[in-house]
Amino acid sequence: MDSLFDILDPESVASATTYSYGITGLLLRFLANLLITGGIIRFLYYPRSKRKDYFFTFILTSTTIFMLLYLLDNVKIQVGFALGLFAIFGILRYRTDTLPIREMTYLFTIIGISVINALAKDLGYVELGVTNAIFIGVTWLLESSNLIRHVSSKHIIYEKIELIKPDKSTELLADLKERTGLNITKIEIGAIDFLKDTALLNVYYDSRDTNLADNFFKRKFVPENEDV
Repeated sequence: MDSLFDILDPESVASATTYSYGITGLLLRFLANLLITGGIIRFLYYPRSKRKDYFFTFILTSTTIFMLLYLLDNVKIQVGFALGLFAIFGILRYRTDTLPIREMTYLFTIIGISVINALAKDLGYVELGVTNAIFIGVTWLLESSNLIRHVSSKHIIYEKIELIKPDKSTELLADLKERTGLNITKIEIGAIDFLKDTALLNVYYDSRDTNLADNFFKRKFVPENEDV
C-alpha cells in the first residue's frame, strides 16, 4: 500500500495531472471536431445530396483520422501520415468515376479539418475555433451564394444523329430542351455509333441538385478507352 509521502510525491502528482489534462484535451478536441465536421455534413452537404451512405463515410473517416493523428507522438510521423492521406485520396479521385467531385471535395475538407484539430495541439482553443469557423464560413458561402452558378450534367443517348452537325446546333439545343424539360446551356458530343445511328451527348443545365446516376451510366455504356 502506498504511503502518504508516495501519494504526495511531486512527480506522481504532476504525472497524474498531465494524464488528466491529456484525457480532457482529447475529449474536448474530439467533441469539437465531431460537432464541426458533423455540422458541415448535416447542414451544408446533406440537404442537397440526401446521401446517408456518404454521411456515414464522412463521420467515420473524420473520427478515424482524428484519433490516429492525435494519438501519434512523433511529429514527423503525424505530418507524413497526413500528407499520405491526401495523396491516397487524390489517387483514388483519378482512378474512379463513382465518387462525384462534390463528394470528393467534402471528403478532402473533412480530412483537412480533422488533421488540423488533431495536430494543432500547441494552438489555443480560440485560434482553433477561428480556424474551424473559417472552414464553416467558406463552405456555407459557396453552398448558399447566388453569385456562383450551379450547373449539373447528364449523359444522353441521342438518336437524331443528323442534328449533331455543327450547323444544326440550334435545332439540337431546342430539341433537347423540349424533350428533357431542362434549361440546357451547353452540349458536348461524345461517342458516335453510325451503325445504330446514335450519339452519346453530355448536356449541362442549371440545377442545384447533384446528378449521381450518370456516374453509373457512363461506366456501363461508355467504353473505358473512349474519351467523352
